[in-house]
Amino acid sequence: MKKIVSLFLIVILFSSCKDDVECCVNPGGSVTLKFTHNWNGTPITEADFNQLKFTNANGDQLSIEKLRYVITNINLLDTKNRNLVDLGQNTGLSLTIPNQKADLINLKFRFGFKDEDNTDGIYQDLNTVNFNVPNMLGGGYHYMQFDGKFVAANNQEAGFNYHAIRAVNRTDPNNLVFKDTSFEVDLGEIEIINDTTIEIKMNVAEWFKNPNTWNLNELNTVLMPNFDAQILMNENGQSVFSLGEITQ
Repeated sequence: MKKIVSLFLIVILFSSCKDDVECCVNPGGSVTLKFTHNWNGTPITEADFNQLKFTNANGDQLSIEKLRYVITNINLLDTKNRNLVDLGQNTGLSLTIPNQKADLINLKFRFGFKDEDNTDGIYQDLNTVNFNVPNMLGGGYHYMQFDGKFVAANNQEAGFNYHAIRAVNRTDPNNLVFKDTSFEVDLGEIEIINDTTIEIKMNVAEWFKNPNTWNLNELNTVLMPNFDAQILMNENGQSVFSLGEITQ
């Protein structure tokens, strides 16, 4: 009988030690999402703004004066979440999510808002920074405001406003027709072991080239009410984000 009890205690002790080891080896921790920006691999910071130093796939020379966009529905948080990334103001570039257990995750988020979340006036933080869409275009919020200058065909500088919103057809102003042009970004599987930093890269050049080569002489301003232009932005945006460096 004593041998049976002793064996039972040894089994329990071994199991407890095993659990402690697994807990200590893979404790999990916080996950920090770090948003970085580049132009075909060359890093972009706010120090690069207001300089005609970029050339898009169409050969248009351009500058960046504003670049801010919203991501929502980060699947490591509850489904109703958002983060406004503003490169010019150095805000929203890092987002820390605490208390993530050790696991293999599939990181996903949405660029812009799903229609069901794109209700006019409900996000005070976005109202404060003028991220709203005018009521004549259906209200709600921008997905992105990307402004700058480019060298036009006449060799003069001109402005562009590459603003992404929910596409709206205003053929009948009394009966607006909408198309949700937000899209999900799936960065694949990532193993969380300890505190983990995940780089999310935006290649800004992709907004102008894949699959649609963007001619700024033709599409530069008044793009928000342009239904077809919003569809092109949605298509080009599919290749903008990618997974960068993972540090633990």
